[in-house]
Amino acid sequence: MRRRVVAAAIFAIAASLLSPVLASPPTASAAQVLRVDDLGPTRSALFIDSTAMGRTIQVQVLHPAGGGARPSYYLLDGLDPGAGQSTWTNATDAEPFFGGKNVNVVLPMGGQASYYTDWIADDPRFGRYKWETFLTQELPPIIDSYFAGNGVNAIGGLSMGGTAAFVLAVRHPNLYRAVAGYSACPDLTIAQGGMLFSIANRGGNPFNMWGGPADPAWAAHNPAILADRLRGKTLYLSTGTGLPGPHELEIKPQLPENIFFGGPIEVGVNACVTAFEQRLRELSIPARIDHSPVGTHSWSYWQDTLHESWPTIGGAIGA
Repeated sequence: MRRRVVAAAIFAIAASLLSPVLASPPTASAAQVLRVDDLGPTRSALFIDSTAMGRTIQVQVLHPAGGGARPSYYLLDGLDPGAGQSTWTNATDAEPFFGGKNVNVVLPMGGQASYYTDWIADDPRFGRYKWETFLTQELPPIIDSYFAGNGVNAIGGLSMGGTAAFVLAVRHPNLYRAVAGYSACPDLTIAQGGMLFSIANRGGNPFNMWGGPADPAWAAHNPAILADRLRGKTLYLSTGTGLPGPHELEIKPQLPENIFFGGPIEVGVNACVTAFEQRLRELSIPARIDHSPVGTHSWSYWQDTLHESWPTIGGAIGA
């Protein structure tokens, strides 16, 4: 317990430098694909009229050039998603890496500071956020229909997106076979301070997401509390220690705070991942946890761990 409190304090300090039931199925959606732009033989952009969010959402998909059914890997972005394309394709070699692999890589666009969840109230800064409904109800049948998805799914993400991946997995356990988090904190008790701060730092009202810190909605989304729902899934988490490593001098589209505070942020993430790993051990739930002796909260390390995770995630979904 004492370690968890210490970990929570470390994570909150690092984040300040940065900036008990299953989810009820939403009402059946009438989301419509407005158009599909072919950006290349293995990359397409869908423009989807989301009933849940009342706006058009762009989703880019990396997919095989040929036909045949294949699984899908939903890969979520970080706190500040890229403009015009996912930061996964802008800052890493995800597109060539997945080239030739028999998988749809689904890259939702937008969702700054959303944590890819359904907010309880519309926000003056962000508008209507119903990302959980979009990602779990509206989008999967569209991906399966347009890109020969076989209904076998994994979900992953970095930082905010990785936390969200575990939240969505415990709330919709029948939808995903594998879950990955790259520098992500799945224990919301530890992450809460950083999450609230990050939303406020982007101009939103953090209480519009799940209410105040004591609101029961936080427990209803917390993978550490609901960890038993991860049983039987393939789980992957990676974290650095915050110490400088081989990528610190590389030029990437990092957030300014990642450049200056990527080390302290990753210290907090590492403490959270260690606490979550202990929680899984208590429940005898196996997981692959990659603890790197170096590494900061930055894109070059997430490219490395994307590669390292793929045999685990791809193997679980038959890709």
